[in-house]
Amino acid sequence: MAIKRSEIPPVEIKQFQSVDEIDRGIARLERRVTELEELNIIDTYRKNSGAKEVVTSNIHETILEVFGPNSPEYQEHKHLRLWAGQASFNMNEAECIKHEQGGRIQTIGIIRGLIARLKEKREEFEADEGLSPTSYFDQMKLHHRIVDVSRELFMNSHPWEAVFAGSKALINYVKERSGIHNLDGADLMRQVFSRKNPILALNDLSDQTDLDEQEGMMHLFEGAALGIRNPGAHSFPKGPEQRAIEYISLLSLLAYRVQEAKPRKSP
Repeated sequence: MAIKRSEIPPVEIKQFQSVDEIDRGIARLERRVTELEELNIIDTYRKNSGAKEVVTSNIHETILEVFGPNSPEYQEHKHLRLWAGQASFNMNEAECIKHEQGGRIQTIGIIRGLIARLKEKREEFEADEGLSPTSYFDQMKLHHRIVDVSRELFMNSHPWEAVFAGSKALINYVKERSGIHNLDGADLMRQVFSRKNPILALNDLSDQTDLDEQEGMMHLFEGAALGIRNPGAHSFPKGPEQRAIEYISLLSLLAYRVQEAKPRKSP
């Protein structure tokens, strides 16, 4: 009867799910490097203490758990041992210690190479994550009035429509908080955030610094109406998604300032 050969499992490259997972792997491998550096090769050889075997076992287990059983990293290093060079019978103590010390240096180099590989994966992961609109909207905690109208448009590859929708939402929010519905755009912003007699005060208006901030923010609100909402009503500008994200972030900041503003008088 023919003996059936067992199939070799396919190589599986580890797919990390988060930067935290990668960092945990790096931390574990760095602990293995520390263990190797602290290992007294001469002492453990002469006393046959088993410390070398414990360190070696920890290394195998860490590579297995970080990268997975079918990963190229584990398949390459699952038989790793603290020994460099050829072994032969009747080697004296000095020769054995020399080979084990060389093996330790070699193993430290291997583990540091694996750490470098993980750091490279982390850089790639962070770059991909930074370009992801999902990660931006979910992690930056943008104001809900802006997110509610812009997120879906942005996800569907309409970044500038998302900016325009956010600008309209900001103006409507100012109208709601101020109670002024007979004005729009820049005129609305100039009256609501006026330096001298604002309807919504962004601070206590108690000194020159407060008054300067009130006026400066009024111009930002005015600019959002003139420079973002008004152009978007006619034609959407062109540019990279990153620029659209920056506009949305500005609109979110202004929405938070509207939320925090203090009403000063009835309209």
